[in-house]
Amino acid sequence: MSTLNPSLKLHTFVGVFLSLWVFIFTYYIKPFDGAAFDDDLWWLFLSIGFALIIFMCYFFIAMVQNSFYERFSIWNTALEIITIVLFLVVTFYTTYLYYKSPFLNGINNFTEYFYTYLKSSIIFLPVLIFARIYTVRKLPEQPTIVKVPVATKEKILTFKGDYKLDVLKVKESDLICASKSQNYVELFYIENDALKSKLIRSSLKQIESDFHFLVRVHRSHLINPTHFKSWKNSKTLLLTHIEIPVSKNYKDHISLL
Repeated sequence: MSTLNPSLKLHTFVGVFLSLWVFIFTYYIKPFDGAAFDDDLWWLFLSIGFALIIFMCYFFIAMVQNSFYERFSIWNTALEIITIVLFLVVTFYTTYLYYKSPFLNGINNFTEYFYTYLKSSIIFLPVLIFARIYTVRKLPEQPTIVKVPVATKEKILTFKGDYKLDVLKVKESDLICASKSQNYVELFYIENDALKSKLIRSSLKQIESDFHFLVRVHRSHLINPTHFKSWKNSKTLLLTHIEIPVSKNYKDHISLL
């Protein structure tokens, strides 16, 4: 298993289930040799004791694994195998001590008990694995996180001229071109699908310096490459809603358009 359910409530339920299984198996199958006397009362006490030990050992292992998981936030198949082996080792020693206690006085020695426990564990192991898998399946479903692409806020260009009212704010995608008009620059742009223009007192050189994405195609014209449509002829470009002359000196600037 590559994940772990840290719910102690669920592991308590699993511990109860395992202890009941062990009680029924021990009492009815009677896998161990008894004491000098062999009666139902002895097997009842043995079965109850084993069931309680299984529950306490499993609950202890569950707390240990949860502590590890909370600290390191990792779980994998190797850790799951280690947990199961640790549980079997702990239950082996604790049940053996109970079996050999003066209260029960079991007659098997350590080696005989080990082999009997090993054979019983082969039957018990699938039940334990099933119970462990059950805890993982009871993990609450994680909500599916759908990544909604965030709309990129379009860049707003701000053109400022020498005069206080010489200000134009326009989206970069809406700006078509900038053309020199004596001591002014005329900015052509789209607004509500219509061609608009605004004069600001500035120089084309200053506009070119401030907005590097604009391409000079003529000593009097800068264009926004995204609005290039086609060549009308060798001396004229067709842009969105407008035509712009091309200077021979700047043809290399637009050879890739």
